[in-house]
Amino acid sequence: MIQDANDIVRGAVIHADVCIVGGGPAGITLAITLAQSGRNILLLESGDLVPGEDARALNAGEVADETLHSPPDKYRERCLGGATSIWGGRCVPFDPIDFETRPWIDHSGWPIGYDDVEPYYAAANILCEAGEFEYDARLAAPGGMRPLLRGFTPEHFDTNGIERFSCPTNFGRRYEPRLRALNNVRVLLRATAIRLRAAGDGSRIESLEVCGTRESRFSVTADQFVLAAGGMETPRLMLSSDDVQPNGIGNAHDLVGRYYMCHVAGTIGSLHVSGPADQVWHGYDLAPDGTYCRRRISLRADVQARLGLGNAVFRLHHPRIGDPSHRTGPLSAIFLAQKLISYEYAKRLVSDVPPTPGIWLRHGLNAAIDAISTIRFLGHMVRDRLLAERKFPSIIIRPRTNRFSLDFHAEQVPNPDSRITLGSSKDRFGNRQVRIDWHYTRKDIETVSQSFYLLRRDIRKQAIGELTFAS
Repeated sequence: MIQDANDIVRGAVIHADVCIVGGGPAGITLAITLAQSGRNILLLESGDLVPGEDARALNAGEVADETLHSPPDKYRERCLGGATSIWGGRCVPFDPIDFETRPWIDHSGWPIGYDDVEPYYAAANILCEAGEFEYDARLAAPGGMRPLLRGFTPEHFDTNGIERFSCPTNFGRRYEPRLRALNNVRVLLRATAIRLRAAGDGSRIESLEVCGTRESRFSVTADQFVLAAGGMETPRLMLSSDDVQPNGIGNAHDLVGRYYMCHVAGTIGSLHVSGPADQVWHGYDLAPDGTYCRRRISLRADVQARLGLGNAVFRLHHPRIGDPSHRTGPLSAIFLAQKLISYEYAKRLVSDVPPTPGIWLRHGLNAAIDAISTIRFLGHMVRDRLLAERKFPSIIIRPRTNRFSLDFHAEQVPNPDSRITLGSSKDRFGNRQVRIDWHYTRKDIETVSQSFYLLRRDIRKQAIGELTFAS
């Protein structure tokens, strides 16, 4: 069942076998799964069925350096479904090496291994509606997926790994009917977890203080509490709960909120591919079940170990949108319309090219001269992304000049100086908001730069084209 926390009587005490804080993909999945055990499950979600400004305001906070990290109220939503209400749908399993203790990476090593999580990936793929658990391009489609660069067999990279894409599935919208139908699952919306109340000796959580949007406070007791509120709100709640343990719940060693990681990602370089246009396929293939799949270029595990690098992947991407020398109508149309695009994607369109009247004119000419391609692209985006239930995952445009840039995602090494703490400002419930202090390290830079040079070497060696740092 799904209820409103504002309907709970002030001062009431609710009991459950398991209380889950956070109605995002993890919380919803856990609630549905644990319901099969017959236990009484309480799922608390701070937001409503859909995003709203009042709930979003609770995500506000401070950033130590805004040139390094976006404000904490960007890219996050408080609603049933959580992050899946705004995600792009990319699904990729971890690599076995990601879990290992690696002598060349300080603080590396997980308390679990790949073999511990692998049995659950197939079920996760189903929940995410990302097709079967098959991430090898040679097996994901009948006869194998099209090669990324025809004839390219790199020495340091694997080009057979793929990304699969969810619809993207909004877990709130998709699984709301199931949550309503489960008699032993109770979902409370607009229920913000305020403070964990620990036993006097700090050995266990005795209760959780919760507040509705009308500030009608009540308590929850449970045999087990699960914090599934994400990488910012979970440490915030633990640090705020300092009645018994002065540094916060579970923070005796000052580790709660430390080692905060973000994406080390961006667009880099310029790849001019030799030969005809059909030498390259940087788009998506369809799996038999209709799931969009895309190859990527990933640094092999043995190369990471031999050279002391972190994990890294590259994808072929269209050339820099801001430079009109690409002479591609659809790209210029995107540049001209960038103010109409959402914050996340518009941020990636920011270019070093000064937006002078001459630049705008050249983009206008590109869009006009290449008008047929521009119209086709707009039709494709309306049909296959805006209106489709399973949406085309991203902008894929074949450049007229056979020149591409590279998108990269690199592993960030564990860094104790990157952390989530409590700031000086407070939300409307009186709780201190988060403060984000994120840093990258020399090893992060080394992983990206060395991986780039290795890829350039492999491309040159096989005469596929020329990869340079120039945009």
